[in-house]
Amino acid sequence: MVDKELYNTVLSQTFSACGRYLIVGNTYGEIAVFDLRLLLNPSDEHPATRKPVQKFVINDGVQVCSMVSTKKWLITGTVGEISGWDWNSITSSPKVSWTINIPSSKDALEKPDVNSLLLNDMDGNLYAGCGDNKIYVFDLEDGKLIRNFSGHDDYIHCIHNSGTTLASASEDGTVKLWDVRQEVYCHMIQPHAHEKLYRPHLGKWVGAVSLSDDWLLCGGGPRPSLWHTKSLDVTTVYPMDDKGIHFLAFHDDRIMAGGCYPYFYHFSYNGDVLALIPSSSTTVYSAVFQEAPYK
Repeated sequence: MVDKELYNTVLSQTFSACGRYLIVGNTYGEIAVFDLRLLLNPSDEHPATRKPVQKFVINDGVQVCSMVSTKKWLITGTVGEISGWDWNSITSSPKVSWTINIPSSKDALEKPDVNSLLLNDMDGNLYAGCGDNKIYVFDLEDGKLIRNFSGHDDYIHCIHNSGTTLASASEDGTVKLWDVRQEVYCHMIQPHAHEKLYRPHLGKWVGAVSLSDDWLLCGGGPRPSLWHTKSLDVTTVYPMDDKGIHFLAFHDDRIMAGGCYPYFYHFSYNGDVLALIPSSSTTVYSAVFQEAPYK
């Protein structure tokens, strides 16, 4: 019997809307809720301050692949479904308020993983990048499917948007750029096609993508790199000793990066290492940050 306390992989995390709680989901279908006031001020006399204030199982053995939060809901993506949890119940008696099932074809043998979730601030809709190679857009008011984006040849690892532009990173080795008002991608890049990025022993998959107004970050099997969104040219290749990238993000004037390597990186845009933070984990799958009430 595997000891879940010792052998555990956290795949997703988010902060509560109030900023007081950190919520994490793992491969066993468990969700843990940490009170940041206790977590950031641990007591040697009271080790329980480092433990979750609430822990519950969504669905035993079904991994919690993705998470986002709104003022009303904690939203989780698992296998074949997205669930909304009332924040008022999270620390006492967690309760599912609604569930959205991912559409599946009649000949599909398995339900697709919901690998990546995002809330689009411009239209208020929920976007889900899934294991059936598609991105689904749902109306959060009624849970109805608005549209889907189809064009990848393998499952989607990550989605991110900036304004009306949506980026998706896939196992098929491509990053596709979409106008969210249309259903056909407008641009595509293939990082593995660039000799300075391709790492044949790690494959061509792209595990992370992030967008800003003028820049795009991506990486996976290929090295993490910065691209100009207008020209779609590579401008910076980031020096990491990883065995695959799972997280990339813009934050202030820095680039954040993590993957199959027990360190979390802060880079400048031109590739200088600004910080190298050791991790107790051999792989970094996700990272989240907030400014208030705790930075």
